Amino acid sequence: MVTSIRRRLLFTLLFTISLVSGITLLLSYYDAQHEVEELFDAHLAQSAKVLQALLLPELVQGDAVRLQSFLHYTESFPLVIDSEEEASAYGHEYERKLAFQVWDHEKNLILKSASAPEAPLSIPGLEPRNRGYSDEIVQGASWRVFKLWDRQERFLFQVAERFDVREELTNDISNRLLAPAFLALPILGIMIWIGVGRGLKPVRHVAEEVTRRDPHNLQPMQVGPVPVEIRPLVTELNELFEQLRHAFDRERRFTDDAAHELRTPLASLKTQAQVALRATDETEQQQALNQVISGVDRASHLLEQLLTLARINPESNELKCEDIFLHALAADVIAQIAPAAFTKKITLELTGDRNALVKSDPISLSVLIRNLMDNAVRYTPEGGAVSVDVGKQGQKIVLTVSDTGPGISPDLQHRVFDRFYRMVGNHSQGCGLGLAIVKQIADLFDLSVELRNSEQGNGLIAKVTFN
Repeated sequence: MVTSIRRRLLFTLLFTISLVSGITLLLSYYDAQHEVEELFDAHLAQSAKVLQALLLPELVQGDAVRLQSFLHYTESFPLVIDSEEEASAYGHEYERKLAFQVWDHEKNLILKSASAPEAPLSIPGLEPRNRGYSDEIVQGASWRVFKLWDRQERFLFQVAERFDVREELTNDISNRLLAPAFLALPILGIMIWIGVGRGLKPVRHVAEEVTRRDPHNLQPMQVGPVPVEIRPLVTELNELFEQLRHAFDRERRFTDDAAHELRTPLASLKTQAQVALRATDETEQQQALNQVISGVDRASHLLEQLLTLARINPESNELKCEDIFLHALAADVIAQIAPAAFTKKITLELTGDRNALVKSDPISLSVLIRNLMDNAVRYTPEGGAVSVDVGKQGQKIVLTVSDTGPGISPDLQHRVFDRFYRMVGNHSQGCGLGLAIVKQIADLFDLSVELRNSEQGNGLIAKVTFN
């Protein structure tokens, strides 16, 4: 399933904002309900005390009839106030849900408001000990009642209001809180959608750059300034392009080298085969066939070296470094080179520290040593000697391969590491890749390779230092 980061961010942010806002509004609702209840309770107590202060002198003088007639006059006020003019003329609509009663100590109703019932607002409140607030059910409606006696406990003032007034006010407050929040969510969603879209614009720019890129274009992407979050992505892509470019270059170079270097031995093989076919003398035919076999050997050696060179890749996951006893590895390589040395009657010698331990890839290091020894055997004349020594130079381990060959001119010693370079006048059957492979392996494992001529006369000394 294809997912959109932009859509996912929109839903995540809206859900988070809605959840936090909902919790905040819920807490605000309960807090507002509590504050409204406190406010109404304070209003009830204040109203009861005001009524007591205003009516108590009249009640003590016994003028309750005149007071009640005045209160009955308010019954002509409209029960429903529909306009601001009526509200200013008659008061507030909530007044019809407020009531008060005045009782004497003999439980006789002395006064009541027009909205108050005949029955006591609080029957337990008729007892002097039951004072303060209480919740009562009067004529099927819930009321909040406050009871207040005068100091001589002659008159009881009961002031009450219906709970639906409080609920109506609380609901009105909550609606006023919720309505803007619900109205703000679509606007907030649009703003988040636009903002996230602008924030993801660099990502789209990078994606479009990759999409439009030609498959053969492996140059680094030039996308200008990018955010910190996607900078590693662009960097990794550029590094990948660089690695691919190097890989393609190596592949193209290998193909070119193979085609160039194999053309000559294959042509020579064809020529020798044609000579063998046309030969009438058995000796001449045998000589031509021997040349064919020799050419096949040279081509095989060249192909093997080319493949070895192609496999030595710094990005390869097959290279595994481990602890290696260098003396034992050199002995294994000498055993491989021994048949070629025996053919030329060359003496092979291995000396040095048997416990010298290095950390490298055993296969690559074996190829390095074999190429050094193969070169030494190839360029050493018959009856010569090739020696390998494993020692130390300070704290570093050094592998030295010495031969009794012609050596290399000092001004050409740096050239022999180039691919397919062969010195003029060299009649060896090498392909010019041995030391190039040695150099590539040394660079891969941070080894130092040094060539110098022997001070005792003819011969070349190759020294590999393990850093």
